[in-house]
Amino acid sequence: MSETAQYSTTEIRSWLEKETESTLSPVQAQAKRLRDDLKMAIQTVADVAKTLLDNSAKEIERRNMRVYNRARALNKLARLFLDRLKKVNFPDEVTYDNLNNYAQEVQKVFMVTDIDIKNWFPRISPFFIMDRRRFLSVHEKAKQSLATLNDFLSKEYVKTKTLEETFQLVSALHRLEGELVALEADKKSLVDERAPIEAEIAELEAKIAKLRGEGPVDELFTVEAEMERLNKELKHMLRRLQKPFIKVQALALHGGGAGLTPDEMNKLNLYLETPFKALSTEEVGYPMLKRILEKLERLMIEDKLKLKSDKARKAEQTVEDVVKRDSLLKIQRRCLEVALRERQILNSTKMEEIKRDLAAFQEQAEQLRARKASVEAHEAIKERACNETQEKIAGTKKSIEKNVYASLGQKIHIR
Repeated sequence: MSETAQYSTTEIRSWLEKETESTLSPVQAQAKRLRDDLKMAIQTVADVAKTLLDNSAKEIERRNMRVYNRARALNKLARLFLDRLKKVNFPDEVTYDNLNNYAQEVQKVFMVTDIDIKNWFPRISPFFIMDRRRFLSVHEKAKQSLATLNDFLSKEYVKTKTLEETFQLVSALHRLEGELVALEADKKSLVDERAPIEAEIAELEAKIAKLRGEGPVDELFTVEAEMERLNKELKHMLRRLQKPFIKVQALALHGGGAGLTPDEMNKLNLYLETPFKALSTEEVGYPMLKRILEKLERLMIEDKLKLKSDKARKAEQTVEDVVKRDSLLKIQRRCLEVALRERQILNSTKMEEIKRDLAAFQEQAEQLRARKASVEAHEAIKERACNETQEKIAGTKKSIEKNVYASLGQKIHIR
């Protein structure tokens, strides 16, 4: 079993050139000669076509009516020949594919030219006989050059096509490796750009945490927690009025018979949503809530709320406790104290300074996070490009190894 030879990507081209020099070089040299021969033959055809164009133009100028129409036909035909020949793409680099495409392109031009010669040259007869013979002669020689090239392509050059493609793959491999180096450099640059941004964000977050831990802010958190506790306690105390309040809302909005003023309606909505805020913004003794409850009680007596007897009984008991026994007075005092404390903290000079600093730091942090997100997005793009390029490199290496084995019978591995 033959041993697999190891080569780096920088070694593979020189090794391959050495191994294929005796096989590939003579074939490529012959391909260049045949390409150049066909180019010269085409140029000769073009030169003779130019002669046809010039000579027919002279006859047109003479206005000899015996020759005039045929001269015009030949002039048009010669111009067509020249235009087609000019459009043929000559391959500067000699490869099997380039040369094969070139031959096919020339073949199409010659086929169309043959049809034109067959259709038009007899109509031009007997005039311009020498010019036409000369054109036919060089055209046939060019066709022979093309036939020689096609024969070489199908019998000789095709045998080395895989080797030639392997050299192209080696060039592609080197190009891909160059692209990978550039992509990795770009990725490193983005990582270097991201690191100081992350450090700035961490520093700002530390400053924000420190400000939030300072006296007024910490005290505000305590007050807000107490407000939330009181709000839950109030919701529990007023839970049996929840359904009647909603019924009154619906009656006021759609039935129009609740009898509440706009201010009372707004306060009712607030008691449903945030009872702490509703009670803490009332005067001591919550007179507006009592008015609302008195109207609620009247609506229940008149059975306008359509409550079940059990729910109506519990609601009536709560109304009596709140209105007649002032069951919410104690918790209202607590709400008023907490709300006052919140206002004092929020309006303090120290709190204003902290709020300004917090707002500034948070804005800076958001801007930095946006920059970081942008850098990370570009990083991800480069990372994907690196992975895709690495996959292409691996695939190209395998193709080279496979081609070498198919062409030379040698097992190699590219590191």
